[in-house]
Amino acid sequence: AYNIHVNGVLHCRVRYSQLLGLHEQLRKEYGANVVPAFPPKKIFTLTPAEVEQRREQLEKYMQAVRQDPMLGGSETFNSFLRKAQQETQQIPTEEVVLEVLLSNGQKVKVTILTSDQTEDVLEAVASKLDLPDDLVGYFSLFLVKETKDGAFSFVRKLQEFELPYVSVTSLHNPEFQIILRKSYWDSAYDDDVMEHRVGLNLLYAQTVSDIEHGWILVNKEQHRQLKSLQEKVSKKEFIRLAQTLKYYGYLKFDPCVTDFPEKGCHVVVSAGNNELNFQVRLPNEQIKEGSFKVTRMRCWRVTSSVPMNNGPSGSSPGKSEVKLELAFEYLMSKDRLQWVTITSPQAIMLSICLQSMVDELMVKKSGGSIRKMFRRRVNGALRRSDSQQAVKSPPLLDSPDASWEPMAKLSSKLTSVSLRGISHSSSANDVGANDFHGNYAFEGIGDEDL
Repeated sequence: AYNIHVNGVLHCRVRYSQLLGLHEQLRKEYGANVVPAFPPKKIFTLTPAEVEQRREQLEKYMQAVRQDPMLGGSETFNSFLRKAQQETQQIPTEEVVLEVLLSNGQKVKVTILTSDQTEDVLEAVASKLDLPDDLVGYFSLFLVKETKDGAFSFVRKLQEFELPYVSVTSLHNPEFQIILRKSYWDSAYDDDVMEHRVGLNLLYAQTVSDIEHGWILVNKEQHRQLKSLQEKVSKKEFIRLAQTLKYYGYLKFDPCVTDFPEKGCHVVVSAGNNELNFQVRLPNEQIKEGSFKVTRMRCWRVTSSVPMNNGPSGSSPGKSEVKLELAFEYLMSKDRLQWVTITSPQAIMLSICLQSMVDELMVKKSGGSIRKMFRRRVNGALRRSDSQQAVKSPPLLDSPDASWEPMAKLSSKLTSVSLRGISHSSSANDVGANDFHGNYAFEGIGDEDL
């Protein structure tokens, strides 16, 4: 079997015959001219070199399918991944109670099937909370890991190709939980959410939590005002004041390392307001702060590397430390593009944040509404807008033969969101066309901006 990795973790194991079955189903539904070529069958037993060659071909095939807006967003492809995930973890379809956290620590218990996909679970939570249908699209489910101080470290946003119950229980660690949070970046959308009592309560609880964990910066006078509004239970006024504070609506990431402005700098990255904010500790212990606007990022890529296992043949390769990096090419000035790299276990979550910011910008640019980013089920199939279909996660395949560990247990390229079209005039010659994500929201800097 081949191990398929999605977002850096083992998602499922599949055989060549299963992937061939998926390919034939896609050809039947979409036509041979749409679906990429599939690695051919071989009559004789494959040599080790041929095994690795086939793995690479299958990986390219799966990535090509995932990155195609029609194929990658299809129910055929996503249901294949969900079914394979369930079979791999050997979890039978049955009714279970799943706990989903709210920002205030409250647990919402929903009765679901183990085979329910992300949207099913999100709808079940919304129904339990009495959140109106037209507000469900403003929220998402996130996989988080509880830290020692009671805060949360974000692992990833749960995607449409996974089963939340299976994803969280297969980790066999009570520190991992699922939390409900708002999933938009523009605080102007808060007005829509605050129109309804449940939306207001969810937004209020998240804002209070973010302030308590130090994600939103508050001075003494602001703290006094907020405390007063809390005592009066003036939730809307509390949120209105919070909207004026620094880092409101940002996601804060764990401390990590960057090569900007020089290699080896320790940094705390926050994502919000269509930017990545850096609080960098320079080698001389001086703290500097700067922001990188998503509209100035020409492209970005996520890469991973796994140290080769040089230990005894019996040692476990799974214990090797995976190193994840997010690198983006930034327009520093009118004619100067520069790569900035962040080394962080949360690189994929950072990439997903960038993509969702771009998607939101594009929806607004086209005159769309975030309300339209969530579509109700039609004949059992979920219909979502192209903007949300953009967040893709192409799987990666391991070599099926455990004795071939030196072939690299993980691909050197870890793609976490959809590949975007981009011009060929790349200033980074070392970056292949399949390595990075172009940015539709990228804007050049005019003279008046300098």
